[in-house]
Amino acid sequence: MNVVQKRLDELHMPEKNVRRHTDKQLAEYVRSIQMFGQIKPLVVTEDGEILAGNGLYMALKQMGVETCDCYVMAGLTPVQRKKVMLSDNRVFELGVTDTDVFDQLIKELEGDIDVPGWDADLLEMLNASVAEINGVVESYGVYAESEVQTMQNREREEHIPGQPPQPMAPPPQAQAPAAQTEKFVICPKCGERICL
Repeated sequence: MNVVQKRLDELHMPEKNVRRHTDKQLAEYVRSIQMFGQIKPLVVTEDGEILAGNGLYMALKQMGVETCDCYVMAGLTPVQRKKVMLSDNRVFELGVTDTDVFDQLIKELEGDIDVPGWDADLLEMLNASVAEINGVVESYGVYAESEVQTMQNREREEHIPGQPPQPMAPPPQAQAPAAQTEKFVICPKCGERICL
């Protein structure tokens, strides 16, 4: 792959871009660039149209950067350009996170959880003990049993006509904890177990 430097003012976003970039995503791109620099090139055509990396391009522009690394794909037909854009956006989405490896990496950070793209509070919670997590969740408050019963009665009344009402789960206080080794919290509103 031949990566070259190009001026940002020589590049342009495609007329139609599949991916929309939120302010939060762009802010995290900026944090990432400030922390690590540009870690992957933009994919562009010989006439400067960006096929992959529009969010990165927008972040670089926000930062006032003048040049960036680019991989130039020359000689593509209009159809091939569209296919590259569609493929780049979709192939990434098909991957899944290996949560065991993710947990290991978070622990290996040894508390340094300033990672662009990730909420530090979430990463801190993933590193916490079950007791610490339950304490935080419980700080949001727990519905009184009478309130839970009122909500369940309302749900029974709003069931679909012609179908029997769905059985309701017992209130949180009546649910016995299941024997599991994985981390979880109990939702203080509905009593549902949420695996971490």
